[in-house]
Amino acid sequence: MSEQPDWAEETEGRLLTAALDHAETLGWTRRLVAAAARDVGLTLAEAELLLPEGPRDLAALLARRADAAALAALATADPAALKIRERIRRGVLARIEAAMDHEGATRRWMGFLALPPNAPLGLRLLWASADSLWRWAGDTATDENHYSKRALLAEILLSTLAIRLTTDAAAAAAHLDRRIDGVMTFERWKGRFRPTDAAAQVARALGRLRYGAGLKT
Repeated sequence: MSEQPDWAEETEGRLLTAALDHAETLGWTRRLVAAAARDVGLTLAEAELLLPEGPRDLAALLARRADAAALAALATADPAALKIRERIRRGVLARIEAAMDHEGATRRWMGFLALPPNAPLGLRLLWASADSLWRWAGDTATDENHYSKRALLAEILLSTLAIRLTTDAAAAAAHLDRRIDGVMTFERWKGRFRPTDAAAQVARALGRLRYGAGLKT
């Protein structure tokens, strides 16, 4: 017997899909939750039972959906047949394109996560995205490299997405290639970076996004 879809997960997905139609206009706010609830036939109180943190929960759902979409797009590629540089390049581009499926909503999403109360959530979501890509790429490190690789890739994801949202795909790809050139050799990573260094870079980048400042390419 096939498993029935979980009602809560299915309804969360419906709420997110509905929210994406309004996010560019309403931003990631309680009004967005209310609009999404109305669209799927729920009261605001019912929606808040599923999304106790309101727009923060919706923001996390969007990140997870984009992570899943990126992995689905990568499923046709055999990472073992690719050099590590190409694995990471493909992974980042797939994740960026998944985010661009809802460009306006993603732009407001990034601004929402750049607010100081939401920055820790933004860091966790970026870390999870980086972790999923490294796992797809075949990373099995369990020492300090496990953390430094994910922290660095989180920063690369954030900066590349910011450039994609403010310029175009070609500029984002060029930026990505430069970032890979700068940090992709594992031994250089170990010698020059610590997880806390890259985490600080991500936090600073979120702060710049909060005030509408662009990220350098």
